Amino acid sequence: MDDITGKAALVTGGSRGIGRAIAIALARAGANVAVNYRVCEAEAESVAAEIRALGRRAVTVRADVSNSAEAERLVKTSEDALGGIGILVNNAGVTRPQPLEQISERDWDELIAINLKSCFLVTQAVLPGMRARKWGRIINLSSVAAQTGGVVGPHYAASKAGIIGLTHSYASLLAKEGITVNAIAPALIATEMVAVNPRAKPDLIPVGRFGHVDEVSDVAVMLARNGYLTGQTINVNGGWYMS
Repeated sequence: MDDITGKAALVTGGSRGIGRAIAIALARAGANVAVNYRVCEAEAESVAAEIRALGRRAVTVRADVSNSAEAERLVKTSEDALGGIGILVNNAGVTRPQPLEQISERDWDELIAINLKSCFLVTQAVLPGMRARKWGRIINLSSVAAQTGGVVGPHYAASKAGIIGLTHSYASLLAKEGITVNAIAPALIATEMVAVNPRAKPDLIPVGRFGHVDEVSDVAVMLARNGYLTGQTINVNGGWYMS
């Protein structure tokens, strides 16, 4: 397992929920962390304060990662503060639980842009540095919705399924360059996103409960430290989908 002490990590959507847990877990493992957020500045600063309390460096960067110029600025600002990004966690995303007949083209476009396009844009922005250094770990947050349809809607499921395809392609293209690319597909983790969805119920999960954010962040740290795992989707879902 690689030692990630001193490595610079970037976590998109790192101010709350799964992103927050991953940012702090990476800091505990020794990484310095850039915490991206779009709206929740106070929450992002709180995460950065926790990271600094662990003795690591942190920076917060507001950016809309579905916009190419913003994604490029995010990476440059993060690297100016922490050095070359070695670990990228593409976590930023939204859910929009809706009845099927109410999903509009605008809803579709927004979820694809925020959940899927953002992964492409930020990955493209960090790759030149990773390829030059011949080391990188890219971790993309997908969802059980990509595998089962989930409880949000086809727009969300499609965006998360696209992340798995994106992961496979990058992994195969970069495998010989010291860069691994993997996905994590959680199911019904106890976060605000799950709390606001009336269709999200613990009895959907075979183990009978919602997952905890730390059960996802543990996997992210493992993937950041492992140079042999690539192109994989790690299912953190309480047995809902078995691969």
